[in-house]
Amino acid sequence: MVLSCPHRWYRAAGVPRGAQPQPHVVDLRSDTVTRPSARMRQAMAQAEVGDDDYGEDPTVNVLRKDPLPPTVTLSHAELQHSAAKLLGMEEALFVPTSTMANLVAVMCHCQRRGAQLLVGREAHLHVFEQGGVAQVAGVHSQALQDLPDGTLDLSELESTIREGYGSRYHPRLELICLENTHSSAGGRVLPLTYLREVRLLADQYGLRIHMDGARLMNAAVAQGVPPAQITQHCDSVSLCFSKGLGAPAGALVAGRREFVAEAWRTRKLLGGGMRQAGVLAAAARVGLECVEETLQRDHRNARSFAQGVWELSSPFCSVNLSAVETNMVLVKVAGPWLSPEKLCERMQAVSEEEVAETGHAVSVRLFPWAADSLRAVWHQDISAHDTQLVANKLKFVARQCSREQGAAA
Repeated sequence: MVLSCPHRWYRAAGVPRGAQPQPHVVDLRSDTVTRPSARMRQAMAQAEVGDDDYGEDPTVNVLRKDPLPPTVTLSHAELQHSAAKLLGMEEALFVPTSTMANLVAVMCHCQRRGAQLLVGREAHLHVFEQGGVAQVAGVHSQALQDLPDGTLDLSELESTIREGYGSRYHPRLELICLENTHSSAGGRVLPLTYLREVRLLADQYGLRIHMDGARLMNAAVAQGVPPAQITQHCDSVSLCFSKGLGAPAGALVAGRREFVAEAWRTRKLLGGGMRQAGVLAAAARVGLECVEETLQRDHRNARSFAQGVWELSSPFCSVNLSAVETNMVLVKVAGPWLSPEKLCERMQAVSEEEVAETGHAVSVRLFPWAADSLRAVWHQDISAHDTQLVANKLKFVARQCSREQGAAA
């Protein structure tokens, strides 16, 4: 029975008579559900702003020719310049979303008619961005099969390149797109050795590389390396501020100076020119300042949950511990009568039985990811205590399922 009205079990759980129960909600659907921290809100309120479309917003600007006003602190100024240095790129451009950042990058790299890019079949850019590279940019994508760790098979990649290289019958191959971390692979990190191999291959055939780095900082923290050590193998990179970094909105695309100049024009074309964008840039800057501490905690919590699922040894759900590298956990759900959707529903619902058995009313929001799996994503709003509550809830649901299956047998 889902919680709805006062009942005797409220008092057993310590809820005063007549009080309406408020389940503790743990939202693990994505790291996009975060709310700005108090520090971010303060930075947004105090941000020095101007018209970014005129290049006059000091919190966003790539470079300033005049000294910073005394009211502007360096910690919240020049997001684009600071981020470019962090990524080892010459310049960067602040844009509203990572989807726009990726589209801008593709349009800047693939300006000839008949251009083609190579991308993983499960890549976010290929699956979840409405085919913008074809619909808007007119660029042909050839999708290759992703391996379980989010990489592409290098032999297949090279044979695909060679098949169309110099051909008058194939589209003009211009670009290779990578995703790091790889969302559909469960937040897997692309190995540095793999990135070097792709770079050598791209150079051999005169191709460029764009990295969808929406969660690039997760990859850097997981590998214990500066972001620039990852992006040195790419011609351009996108970075999202509204995922693990916890900002309410914003992303950037970075690369060489000439590339970013063209990216500004493309952003304007796509309607991405912003005005007093420093309000958003200030929150993004705070996210960058706290990134290592925040993401290390997220990774620990995700790993802790995955360990709990593994130790549960349930016939209804399991996890591949070796695949949990960052803030995502893919939980495999065993059928036939329990689907990912059904398990997500049971994790979100709260019953009298749960409160009586566990002493807690916990509603966990998860994402049914595939036909046989669900996804949980950790972020700055989820504590170690929340993580333990989620693990306890899963144990309770697993016991429920066992009892129900036994009764049906």
